[in-house]
Amino acid sequence: MAEPLALYVHWPFCVSKCPYCDFNSHVRDGVDQAAWRAALIADLRHEAGLLPGRTVGSIFFGGGTPSLMPPATVAAVIAAAGAEWGLADDVEITLEANPNSVEVANFADLAAAGVNRVSIGVQSFDADVLAFLGRAHSEDEARRAIATAQMHFGRVSFDLIYARPGQSLREWEGELAGAIAFGTDHLSLYQLTIEPGTRFATLAAKGELTIPDGDAAADLFDATQAMTRAAGLPRYEVSNHARRGQESRHNLAYWRYADYAGVGPGAHGRRLAQATERHKKPENFIAAVDRNGHGLKVETDLPAHERATEAMLMGLRLTEGVDLTRIEARSGLPRAAFVDADAVARLAGQGLMRQDGDRLAVSDDGILLLDSILSEVVKTG
Repeated sequence: MAEPLALYVHWPFCVSKCPYCDFNSHVRDGVDQAAWRAALIADLRHEAGLLPGRTVGSIFFGGGTPSLMPPATVAAVIAAAGAEWGLADDVEITLEANPNSVEVANFADLAAAGVNRVSIGVQSFDADVLAFLGRAHSEDEARRAIATAQMHFGRVSFDLIYARPGQSLREWEGELAGAIAFGTDHLSLYQLTIEPGTRFATLAAKGELTIPDGDAAADLFDATQAMTRAAGLPRYEVSNHARRGQESRHNLAYWRYADYAGVGPGAHGRRLAQATERHKKPENFIAAVDRNGHGLKVETDLPAHERATEAMLMGLRLTEGVDLTRIEARSGLPRAAFVDADAVARLAGQGLMRQDGDRLAVSDDGILLLDSILSEVVKTG
């Protein structure tokens, strides 16, 4: 029986002057909702025709501000997925949301439309930190958003960013304890990183921004693991923590390198050894759907070695690691083509990896060295 399919639906629109949107070209007023609903469903049906005989195990509504997506459109997309593929009895339907009052006001209607899980971009409960991160919501809005979500959705997750400039271990422990006290079954906890080309990178280059060094960041990470484990929320991926059975099934599909269909402007997908990409600009997407019946911009055949490499790079982020037999079966390659056995043996001897038969994983001691471990273990050429 084929694995459950993951469906990603990208909604590109934000309210005018949305403080969260990084893509100014995506900000639109007066969206023709009926036209967009029809376009998304047409795009979905195209993917369904290429992936027959599947059951949808998860749907993820992401993008600009999907919590402002009309509930009728959300319901229509869910219904179309059910009609074209069929939905698993325990299908996970997640929607991303920002913690402001405009979006939170839609929670009840979105739940009624079929959403059963929400992921809230909190990032911090500290006003100064929120300002530093460029977020427009307040601490009170964040707390109200979580509480309201818990009233309407069976599963709630939110994120926090730590290892921030000047953050002490005690401060982070206090903030994390407060987060755990909400009692959600899932938390995403990310260390702040400096990405090239961002405002943070410019400040760092001027010496005006310094994040915790390696030792301090490791201490923060270790404290995070200890506190979440004690609360019954162990890490199952580098930055994601959940109670047993409450892991994000949609994200697990990515990390386990399963097929996922991407629908909507800018959506990416992996379908039967192909990488897919939709037109990003809403106008181009709509025009493509009108012209071709779908919004595809690019379909690229992925060579076997690239598929195996991607599966390794994604799967070794998980605490469970990778099943080498499964990667061999999906790529058609022997594991010697994509795994350096000598490097695995050496790192396992150092306690940085563990191998149990066909299962290979990075250990708790090795996870902070993940990038260097991947460069040694995964044969990319």
